[in-house]
Amino acid sequence: MVLPAGDRPGADATQALGALWDYRVYARRWVFLLVLSLLSFSNATLWLSFAPVADMIAHHFLLSTEQINWLSRVYLVASIPSGVVAIWVLDSVGLRWATIVCAWLNFVGSVFRTLPFMVGGIQDPFAFLMGGQSLCALAQTLVIFSPAKLAALWFPEHQRATANMIGTMSNPLGILVANLLSPALVKKEEDIPMMLGIYIIPAGITCLLATTCLLESVPPTPPSARAIHSTSEKFLDGLKLLSCNRAYVVLAVCFGGGIGIFSSFSALLEQVLCVRGYSNEFIGLCGALFIVFGVLGALVLSLYVDRTKLFTEAVKIGFCLTSVVCVAFALVSQLQGQTLALAAICSLLGLFGFAVAPIAMELAVECSFPVGEGAAAGLIFVLGCFLVLFFHTPYRRLQAEASASCSIQEDMSPATVDREPHPAATP
Repeated sequence: MVLPAGDRPGADATQALGALWDYRVYARRWVFLLVLSLLSFSNATLWLSFAPVADMIAHHFLLSTEQINWLSRVYLVASIPSGVVAIWVLDSVGLRWATIVCAWLNFVGSVFRTLPFMVGGIQDPFAFLMGGQSLCALAQTLVIFSPAKLAALWFPEHQRATANMIGTMSNPLGILVANLLSPALVKKEEDIPMMLGIYIIPAGITCLLATTCLLESVPPTPPSARAIHSTSEKFLDGLKLLSCNRAYVVLAVCFGGGIGIFSSFSALLEQVLCVRGYSNEFIGLCGALFIVFGVLGALVLSLYVDRTKLFTEAVKIGFCLTSVVCVAFALVSQLQGQTLALAAICSLLGLFGFAVAPIAMELAVECSFPVGEGAAAGLIFVLGCFLVLFFHTPYRRLQAEASASCSIQEDMSPATVDREPHPAATP
């Protein structure tokens, strides 16, 4: 039976067609999605666990601000080379082993960071902190590339966008929790070991679940016709097809640029707003609104697209609205006293920008068929990380200028006139 090109069967028609061809879904697909979501959540908390309490970490270990920044920046640096390897692992080794390896890297990295407290007499604690962060960074690419492949292999057509959204949005939720949890746990330097130990708990639970509960990479029978040909192309052949696929290249440039913009926004938000006199509490609120509204937007849009199959229309509208909000942020962020406007803009930026992320990832998989999902999703993320590093030098210049300006403003404030300079502060 051949359907007309213009028809878009809904959930009922898809299920009826699946029954005709003996397509079947399994309840354990939700267990796989849970493990993958927890893994992405844990990896994101480990990524930014140091950033909210950078001053205390720097003072305790006698480190510079630049060294503390590298504990987060190593994720971006490691993503480009490890991303290519992760693509091959997902499409060649299989989703189960990729998730297990990722879970162990994440867990071992979280433990490695605590060795300066567990082993006495360590002369260079930064090496252990950076080593643990590097192991977690290697796990990042595997966990970020996996939701699209999991959705294609285990979920029926009418649930794929929702499954992709759950797996993808677990990462920004982890970022949000890290920004809230680290300052809440670390009130003084003696609390740092407790903070590092608490972050081990979700990494250890996820590692245990991945090792014991994931028994197979693919279900016994496919959930849809798309799943039958999920990995039909070899690794190098798939990369060649992607480079010649005009639709995929356009989407990769747009969405990869979006990843770069949102990564830069998260990293530069404090530096951009601080020089205009906005408080750290307000900046933290803007970051929280950015993520919370992004997750809500992704949930609503994914459910809508799952029912209507309007992938292309949703992505185009989302990109256009995101561009408008980015321009608004660029203008309003240069003004002082615009707290309500900035809070609204950050909320809209998350609502439109984050909402498009899982849909664009799913569209990348669709338009790149028959290339494997790991390659289709992975190359876009690698491109986004490359764009972030491309603007690495301007970022450092802006960061240095903002830090100096904020330090001057802080020193001039009445509450901090008598406070001594931070020993870890470096030019």
